Amino acid sequence: MTKHRKLVPAAAAAALLVALPALAQDPASCATVRLSDPGWTDITATNGVATALLNGLGYTPDVKTLSVPIGYEALKKGETDVFLGNWMPAQQAFRDDLDASGVTEELVQNLTGAKFTLAVTDAIKDLPIKDFADLDAHKDTFQGKIYGIEPGAPANQSIAAMIEADKFGLGDWELVESSEQGMLAQVQRNDGAGTPSVFLAWAPHPMNIKLNVIYLSGGDAEFGPDYGGATVHTIARKEWAATCPNVARLFTQLVFDVDTENALMGNILDDGAAPEDAAKAWIAANPEAAGKWLDGVTTLDGQPGADAVKAYVN
Repeated sequence: MTKHRKLVPAAAAAALLVALPALAQDPASCATVRLSDPGWTDITATNGVATALLNGLGYTPDVKTLSVPIGYEALKKGETDVFLGNWMPAQQAFRDDLDASGVTEELVQNLTGAKFTLAVTDAIKDLPIKDFADLDAHKDTFQGKIYGIEPGAPANQSIAAMIEADKFGLGDWELVESSEQGMLAQVQRNDGAGTPSVFLAWAPHPMNIKLNVIYLSGGDAEFGPDYGGATVHTIARKEWAATCPNVARLFTQLVFDVDTENALMGNILDDGAAPEDAAKAWIAANPEAAGKWLDGVTTLDGQPGADAVKAYVN
């Protein structure tokens, strides 16, 4: 898989936004900010943070649940404004298409230290499963199934391509597509029954705490090197970023780390918190991080943004 290349337009966009006046007020047409969510808890969590910040600043967030392919088409067609979940290199083909369209731009790399590839759990016990190439010799133990996420996801497409090409001897295996929650529930049921599972795993995610996840080597061509080592990027419509520089500045500064996302996702998945409620609690407890996100950002009507968000989350 082609590695993601550094893009000059992203740096130029960041430099432009940093150079904006500290109290740049957006026009009223920018009041509603449209985001998409593919149904992954990490993006649900970061969208929750964006929602809390936007509400505190007087904007109206509108988060649409869209699969990855449909979400990218919506961004190209101007039906959404910004997407926080461009996982690279897994979504390279989608990113190439966006870049070729000329209507979008990268605002920031919002996460480093992520990873995304096939994994097993310690239900494999003494089986020598370390690599993709080890799986087929134990097909019956795994019931010949690889558990993926929602249909249309790039990672599922990579798995389907491996099966189609009989790579690693997986030609007679089955890809089981499901939601993130459905996939993990199945893996946990299998674990409880002592049945090993092969499934898509990634970090950040609380699964790495709840399950003993063993990431497999060998999938560099499908998921990238270093066990699917990944970065996550924020993509926006160029027209939106140019028209709404204040809120675009917020998204340019909205950068996360793995520990933050694990905490937010754990609160959502394990404690049943609504995404915005989890975000509000985290922002209230971490004012320094919120201060960096809100540096030079105002409310929709031009008032200091940090003060407004502090009042909103406390």
